[in-house]
Amino acid sequence: MKALSTLFFYSLCTLAFAQTKIEGRITDGKDNPIPLANIFLKDTYDGTSSNENGNFSFQTTENGTQTLIVKFIGYKEFQKQIVIEGKSLNLEIRLQEEISELDAVTISAGAFTASDESRRTVFRAVDIATTAGESGRLFVRGGDGNEARTFIDGMLVLDAYSPSAPNTPSRGRFLPFMFKGTSFSTGGYSAEYGQALSSALVLDSKDESEINRTDIGILSVGGDVAHTQSWEGGSMAGKVQYTNLRPYMGLINQRMDWKTPPASMEGIGAFRQKVGKHGMVKAYGNFTHSDFSLYNHNIDDYNTKQLYDLTNNYRYLNGFYKNTINSNWMMRGGLSYTSLANDILIDNNKVVETEKGIHAKTVFEGSLSDHVELKSGLEVINRNYDQSYISLTEPTHTAAFEETITSAFVETDVYASNKFVTRFGGRLEHNSLLNKVSFDPRISLAYKTDERGQVSFAYGKFRQSPKNELLRQDERLDQEKAEHFILNYQRIDNDRTFRIETYYKRYDDLIKIENTSLANQGSGYARGIELFWRDKESVDHLDYWISYSFLDTERDYLNFPVKSVPSFASKHNFSAVAKYFVQKLKSQLGATWSVTSGRPYNNPNEDKFNGSFTPTYRDLSFNWSYLPKPYLIVYFSCTNLLGRNNIFGYEYSTVQNENGQYNSRPIRQAAPRFLFVGIFITLSKDKSINQLPTL
Repeated sequence: MKALSTLFFYSLCTLAFAQTKIEGRITDGKDNPIPLANIFLKDTYDGTSSNENGNFSFQTTENGTQTLIVKFIGYKEFQKQIVIEGKSLNLEIRLQEEISELDAVTISAGAFTASDESRRTVFRAVDIATTAGESGRLFVRGGDGNEARTFIDGMLVLDAYSPSAPNTPSRGRFLPFMFKGTSFSTGGYSAEYGQALSSALVLDSKDESEINRTDIGILSVGGDVAHTQSWEGGSMAGKVQYTNLRPYMGLINQRMDWKTPPASMEGIGAFRQKVGKHGMVKAYGNFTHSDFSLYNHNIDDYNTKQLYDLTNNYRYLNGFYKNTINSNWMMRGGLSYTSLANDILIDNNKVVETEKGIHAKTVFEGSLSDHVELKSGLEVINRNYDQSYISLTEPTHTAAFEETITSAFVETDVYASNKFVTRFGGRLEHNSLLNKVSFDPRISLAYKTDERGQVSFAYGKFRQSPKNELLRQDERLDQEKAEHFILNYQRIDNDRTFRIETYYKRYDDLIKIENTSLANQGSGYARGIELFWRDKESVDHLDYWISYSFLDTERDYLNFPVKSVPSFASKHNFSAVAKYFVQKLKSQLGATWSVTSGRPYNNPNEDKFNGSFTPTYRDLSFNWSYLPKPYLIVYFSCTNLLGRNNIFGYEYSTVQNENGQYNSRPIRQAAPRFLFVGIFITLSKDKSINQLPTL
């Protein structure tokens, strides 16, 4: 009996501690072995790791239904129900690559982006401000300044530039320093953005600030004061800026005959507040009043002059909301309002011009699966334009139109892997003036060649309503159109960026003026190549970047008698920018060297239209920021340091002189140099906070 009991007890122990062998192989989607994958049974200590051939083997005393888990960085977690019955198990397990936002390839063709939330990084917001051209406007790849549109938090901005005197540069209304990120798309941009023929400048306003601070600027041409107040989950910021060039231009000799040099008062406000766990409400406003007056002298007789007086009032309000719907989906939307009014006096004749616009948009975006992301939205853009010409000798003439554009857009990103993504999209629009429906397809591809480099391609169709001064003459004019083809290679290695991009743009239905009639009979093209290099790594405290572009473009539009190069286009453009911090001097030194080949202009004394070219443009500018205290900056800058007599074109008389020639005069800078001095003070609990990152 004792022997039987011992045998029974031994049998129970054998069954209780019987071990089952589990083995197999771990591979990826291409049947390549995955070493060091972690394999284990859920809620147990039984498991192992795969070897260099992807093979694994371990034993377990568990039985019944169990969950086998396989994990490896960069791949989706694998789970499978297995039944352990004492027999060995041999498993072939294939892991699926996981699409990671940090590692996945991204669309970069045509896009220069700087944002904390973006995976694409080339420019900071301040770089755009410190490298602006002499015109003050964006002329992109054969497109004029009107074809580059600005968006704030996805909402369209009407008239993003302050008015300027004839042949003088205009100033952007929106300070880049108020925004956390800037995406400058030179072509092939998202289907979300419409009514932009050549390029889109997308500004994202800042989210909440964690620091209370007051910034004071004492400037040689005015002053400003800004304050940011933060609290848990939100913040508010405001800035008031007064600019007056009258004392400065009274001291520095000007080539222009100013009666009253420019002056402006500007107020900027921003509000941010978190709502719930993931929601955010933001509001942004810009209010500007500016005025100036000058005399335009007759080319043939300097003593004959005409008064040009302008007063501008501008308002822009933007409300934005975003929130998550669930773990995969989020929505965002906004409403913006723009109002501008120009009162222009030309001798005794008065022109009153007003434009008001409302833009409403709702966007849903999220993941359909691990490999597919979707974005879709609806928007409405309504604008009213009115111009009245009031004369003492002629009847009052009024021109006006109202345009409503209703749009729907959809875009999907399909990730074949972390190395390859395809973006398909399209934009459907209805224009109330034309009562027409249009569809513009867009597609982008990107392939990651290695950990630091990638190749991208983008194609799209784009359209934009004609300029106000043309549309007010004939509101039946169709929209102007363009096709973009872009191919680029970009490599980012730590703080070094290299980029080369080639492009081709085809323009159709441009406005053509023949006699006094307008029609969409114009066309054109633009093609070229761009090179960019930026390096913040090689030399301590030095940040520099070099860019070069080659442009070949022609247009047959407006009053052009033949297809030719437009006057705003230059074939070769080179720029080198450097910023260096000298610790011993407590100073940041900056310099910009710009060289642009001559631009064409039309000389009526010659037979060929636009057959003459201006001299090569060269500009060396310098700036110096001195920090006697961490919160105090003394700033000095000088544009065109060498005082070159740059010429941007020529104006010609409308009548011939006694020799049968048309008299001319050059279009030049108002003064050889512009000198600027400022003192910037930042008051905060953290005494090391200052405005140096924006200078």
